[in-house]
Amino acid sequence: MERLKLSGLKSVAICTMIGLIVLGYLVGKGINSFAEKDRYVTVKGLAEREVMANHVVWPLPYNNAGNNLEELYNTVEKNRDIIVDFLHNNGISDKEIIIAAPIVTDREAMSYTPENIKYRFQVESLITVISSQVEKILELMSRQAELMKEGVAIRQDYQYQTRFEFTALNELKPEMIEEATRNARAVAQKFADDSESRLGGIRQANQGQFSINSDQTTPQLKKIRVVTTVDYYLK
Repeated sequence: MERLKLSGLKSVAICTMIGLIVLGYLVGKGINSFAEKDRYVTVKGLAEREVMANHVVWPLPYNNAGNNLEELYNTVEKNRDIIVDFLHNNGISDKEIIIAAPIVTDREAMSYTPENIKYRFQVESLITVISSQVEKILELMSRQAELMKEGVAIRQDYQYQTRFEFTALNELKPEMIEEATRNARAVAQKFADDSESRLGGIRQANQGQFSINSDQTTPQLKKIRVVTTVDYYLK
């Protein structure tokens, strides 16, 4: 009976020991796994493209002044027709041309009237071309001085700057995001190699925002840029 009791106690002790060993192994493995999850590297990946604008807004402001409203109206109409004919003759359609109503200023009716004014009435007129023919508009912009031969002077005004835009960003996004992510992984792999680690999967990723910029000398050329931020596990 005593022998059976001792044998039972030994069995319990052995089972307990085995249980503790297994528990220690699992806890150790869990700690190592937890530690590995805390090891990661944060890297950035860049993708850039230079593209031509595919949309342009080209304002053509011009002024006329005079003392006789009827004669001034005829002059404004004549100048408008000269500009529109110039556009038509160079491949710009009516649907690309917007003619704004003229703004007439009666200087004598102003609360403050400048002294020795030569002309009582001043008319500000604006014709705007909105087109996808960017290269054609660039050509016409370089030739707009030809209008001076017809007696029309296009006013240079900071308020009416030509705007070049790129509207096809969504078509480039997938390819650029893929490239930026690929570049980020290459940087992470280099870090892993240098630290004698093994690169794991993605812990967290941030696509970042796309930016479209250009400089003043070549506003028709757009530089598109995106930076992704990615966390990779290290093993």
